[in-house]
Amino acid sequence: MPTNNDAASRHQTSKSMAPYNVVPVADQWTKPYWDGASEHRLMIQRCQSCGYYNHPPVFICMGCNDRDASLTFEQVSGQGTVYSWFVVYHSQVGGFEEKAPYLVAAVEMKEQPRLFLISNILDCHYGEVEMGMPVEVVWERADGEITIPQFRPLVG
Repeated sequence: MPTNNDAASRHQTSKSMAPYNVVPVADQWTKPYWDGASEHRLMIQRCQSCGYYNHPPVFICMGCNDRDASLTFEQVSGQGTVYSWFVVYHSQVGGFEEKAPYLVAAVEMKEQPRLFLISNILDCHYGEVEMGMPVEVVWERADGEITIPQFRPLVG
């Protein structure tokens, strides 16, 4: 049964998640991803043995389980579809207290089934978001070092 929050959120649109009160910290596994993002390139780890994309990055390919396979980062298209989504109404997530309500989506990238990025959908009324909706990556500066990949409806 819809609530008043549901009705109001249908018309909610996020143009930005900035300012960011919390930013990710790159580590040895994620540094190539964040370095690529700073250059507006969506870089995903890929097994050079079987071609499987792994995200988040891993130390053994999830596709072939080859312990000796080279895992490198490759640029992907930045296009995908909304696989699933929900609107966060509560303000209990540290650093995002003032953002609620906001939409969180699992975006399935076009390069591979089940290659998901968890992100926000910007520039769209929440009531217009649906599973299977085509989206494209957009870039949002979180601070001087970190750029966050977000998504918006694919135009044209």
